[in-house]
Amino acid sequence: MTDAKPTLVKAKAPRGFVDRGADELRAVSAMLDAIREAYELFGFEAVETPAVEYTEALGKFLPDQDRPNAGVFSFQDDDEQWLSLRYDLTAPLARYFAENFESLPKPYRSYRSGFVFRNEKPGPGRFRQFMQFDADTVGSASPAADAELCMMAADTLEKLGVARGDYLLKINNRKILDGVLEVIGLGGEAEAARRLVVLRAIDKLDRLGPRGVRDLLGAGRKDESGDFTKGAQLSEQAIETVIAFTEARRGNNAQTLEALAALVAASPRGLEGVEELRAMDALAKAGDYNESRLLIDPSVVRGLEYYTGPVFEAELTFTAKDDKGQPIRFGSIGGGGRYDGLVGRFRAENAPATGFSIGVSRLFAALKAIDSPLVAAQPHRGPVVVLVMDRDHLAHYQTLVARLRQAGLRAELYLGGAGMKAQMKYADKRHSPCVIIQGSNEREKGEVQIKDLIDGAQAAAAIASNEEWKAARPAQISVSEDEMVSAVQDILARHNL
Repeated sequence: MTDAKPTLVKAKAPRGFVDRGADELRAVSAMLDAIREAYELFGFEAVETPAVEYTEALGKFLPDQDRPNAGVFSFQDDDEQWLSLRYDLTAPLARYFAENFESLPKPYRSYRSGFVFRNEKPGPGRFRQFMQFDADTVGSASPAADAELCMMAADTLEKLGVARGDYLLKINNRKILDGVLEVIGLGGEAEAARRLVVLRAIDKLDRLGPRGVRDLLGAGRKDESGDFTKGAQLSEQAIETVIAFTEARRGNNAQTLEALAALVAASPRGLEGVEELRAMDALAKAGDYNESRLLIDPSVVRGLEYYTGPVFEAELTFTAKDDKGQPIRFGSIGGGGRYDGLVGRFRAENAPATGFSIGVSRLFAALKAIDSPLVAAQPHRGPVVVLVMDRDHLAHYQTLVARLRQAGLRAELYLGGAGMKAQMKYADKRHSPCVIIQGSNEREKGEVQIKDLIDGAQAAAAIASNEEWKAARPAQISVSEDEMVSAVQDILARHNL
């Protein structure tokens, strides 16, 4: 009787989640450092909140509100309380501000970055785990706080290598949309669900176009897969009013504001939103951020329910090409807005707040497309590898590694069980600049062989046979153990490493 073969687990990342290698992590780190510098220039300071929050603290701002795990990943703790992975960085900040209210300065200006999680159907460019980088001002009701975030977002994109003219900060105000909804009879708490359907329909304008939005405002829409999304069931006249709102942009911000004011003339709340945009536009122009950088665009509404005033999106306007040479547009890579009600969920005394969030992965892909030096593939070199030629003298090889590390040089001892040829291949895969070789003869003489793998690869390209290789031993030198560190330093300096 033979033993049953064990069942192997399939090595596969879950749908909507991706692995990232060292090169990408290094480039993303450089991008995050640049964003951090831009935010700190505006006076924002770092804070970090956990990836898990009580579900009730996050609130149910995503679809299917009747289920605690709809839209978010949730589980029950041993005390039967529901916990959820955060779906953005804003709701956790509101909880943090309320919990630490007495000790924090007001207004409180902070930034934070980290992964967020969405329990949604994954697709091309749509992940269940992705990184955001946020900045928020909590405790100021002034439109200046909103305008400042937009100006900071513009400066951040330029710092990252996006040229002026290749991006826009598009600005709108949810109060104006509220005014439009009042005009078509969707005011009041009883119509909250339909208002949310309208809101999410408009937010899909860039992706679906006016026809798709019209369908979602009416009876509903069937997508390419055959899935049907129920619409807001608006009348044809109400649909035309909403579409007119999304198309109210004119030649400049002042003209757009006049068109919006006329559209919501019967709504005090709508007119309040127009005045807030007017103040933001004036503040931006005072800082030399005109329509070529900050543009009032009524089609911007943002999909999350908690926004209460100005909303904004950072859009990349340039066209790049994908791997197949096809033109691609990246569109929105970040956004945010005013959320004056979130802190009030935790405290009797509410605090106004506004924030901006960058979608790190999408922005990273865009920066790669324009060959931004910030995320360009940098020459990556691994550690110096000390080969093991005689396993009975492992401790001596470890001494050589220690000398290199004590001099501040990245170094490792080969820990596998292969011979020299395989060890050399290992060093190549590690992108090592050089290897240390010491057999018994070298050890008796107190010497080491140092092979420059960079020069060696270049020299090897010109060698036609094994005999030439053995005769030339390209880029390999012999030095005493005492000279080993300085010889390695010389090699690294020669290659600007």
